[in-house]
Amino acid sequence: MLVSILVFILVLSVLIISHEFGHFIVARKSGIKVEEFGFGLPPRLFSKKIGETVYSINALPFGGFVRLHGEQEEDEGTNVKHSFLHKSKKVRAMVVIAGVVMNFLLAIIVFAIVYSFSGIPRDGGKVKVIDVASGSPAANAGIVVGDIITKVGGETIVLSDEFVAKTATYKGKRVTYEVQRDINGQTKTLTVSLIPRENPPSGEGSVGVTITTMEIYYPPVLLRPFYGIYYGFKDGIFWGKTIATGLWGLLSGIFEGKTPQGVSGPIGIYAVTTEASKSGFLTLLNFVGILSVNLAILNVIPFPALDGGRLVFIGIETVTRKKVSRKVEATINNIGFLLLLTLLLVITVGDVRRLVTNGGIDGFINSLGK
Repeated sequence: MLVSILVFILVLSVLIISHEFGHFIVARKSGIKVEEFGFGLPPRLFSKKIGETVYSINALPFGGFVRLHGEQEEDEGTNVKHSFLHKSKKVRAMVVIAGVVMNFLLAIIVFAIVYSFSGIPRDGGKVKVIDVASGSPAANAGIVVGDIITKVGGETIVLSDEFVAKTATYKGKRVTYEVQRDINGQTKTLTVSLIPRENPPSGEGSVGVTITTMEIYYPPVLLRPFYGIYYGFKDGIFWGKTIATGLWGLLSGIFEGKTPQGVSGPIGIYAVTTEASKSGFLTLLNFVGILSVNLAILNVIPFPALDGGRLVFIGIETVTRKKVSRKVEATINNIGFLLLLTLLLVITVGDVRRLVTNGGIDGFINSLGK
């Protein structure tokens, strides 16, 4: 339990600190004074001033912030040269978007590391058996894990869909399967005969095998980082599109009055993080990458208090050529922040209810897909 909590806090810390570091480093490079770099949300637990910046650790670990000089309001003590508000719209937009960019970069780096060590999944052009259900026609016929199925009823197959389609035509009838098997380092071709079931148990299929055409490719050691970066970037784009599409569907459903399903907050993230950590470091690392993309997508939503909302105000200024009143912007952002906290509370209550109702973390995770 304690280890799981520590892993969860570490994962959150990496995501939040990397996001805020994006704001921090671009602000510093742009000549903007960073007054505070905070992990978590107030009240403050600990702080230390280094140079011009106060580094703080706050009580609520579900967020973070960078407080920039002259960001909210200006007084006689404001140094115009180092003030956020006195920088150009381009510079301010770069500072705002930097957190999102940093989260995408973190995700790409994480995915690259995972691929460098776990190999590159690719289509091998072979139908490989990766599981055989006990007592199934396949098991009784002698098919084992690792077999390559090359023919069904005398017809050659190289795709999973071909296996499924051709097998379906023989339900209730005896049919031969040609398989290749590695025996003592040599590939042997075997023929087995079985009758695909017409009404198989749920999840087993008519034959009782789980198949894949994917294989793991391990590039030469010196090339693995480059392959990792390439596939890491592809994964970042894939998850970005997937999460954005899912989020759009969620928001559309809310506006249509539908109750969101499968939505989870901090407790849900804790549950999945715990399960991912049990599966090994690379699985946990991959989950961190997905979360990082998730955080980036969420932050570009044009909602007050989020980075996307701040970009909207800069956009309004660009169109009207007049800055939005700081009091008006602050009020809108505060309202947005309260709404986000309320949403977080509602989701957390739902997480707790789901956790209790489903009898623990395993049941909770299964319920997310329902």
